Amino acid sequence: MSTRITLLLATAALTALGACTDQYGQPTQMSRAQQGVIAGATVGAIAGGTRDSDSRGRGRDAIKGAIVGGAAGGLVGSVLDAQARALQQQMTTPGVSVINTGQTLNVNLPEGVLFAVGSAAVSGPAQNDLYALARNLQQYPNSTVQVVGHTDSTGTAAYNMDLSQRRARSVAGILTAGGVASNRIATLGVGMNQPVASNDTAAGRAQNRRVEIVIRPTR
Repeated sequence: MSTRITLLLATAALTALGACTDQYGQPTQMSRAQQGVIAGATVGAIAGGTRDSDSRGRGRDAIKGAIVGGAAGGLVGSVLDAQARALQQQMTTPGVSVINTGQTLNVNLPEGVLFAVGSAAVSGPAQNDLYALARNLQQYPNSTVQVVGHTDSTGTAAYNMDLSQRRARSVAGILTAGGVASNRIATLGVGMNQPVASNDTAAGRAQNRRVEIVIRPTR
């Protein structure tokens, strides 16, 4: 990439970051929309600046790419912000969390909320939250949904893999019953292969037994 393009990207990023200050010039936390603008503008500028071999037009193409990419990134970020706020209000069961990564929304449902030990049947209170999630997904239709089942390390790898798959399918089935199109939903069971805490303690094992619902915007 040419020095000119590199300088353009740096200037765009600094300009965006400089806008995220309070009246005293102190930095403030960026919203996901602001982060999306910066990320989209940077990617757009790179794509525009390297689109062809015409070095004289690369600066112009980079600027156009930054504008288009920034607008798209900002739109995705603002939609995620709004959807996350709505989900946080709609989830009523203790222990359920909604995390906005800026690229996805991750809804984490602990096993204790969803299932009895060794079971793939979703509990009544958790069904209410899943139906609320289904309504939210219908309000924000431009996304795909991946339902991922996880277990702790207790038991054999084969048993845990099967249980995680069955639990992911059970959760996906409720989302489908709640009106979410089945072609938007994919399921995956990973068994004990993706722990978020140590399996050496009861508290860690409890954190590892979970279902994650990953919502990815498609535009």
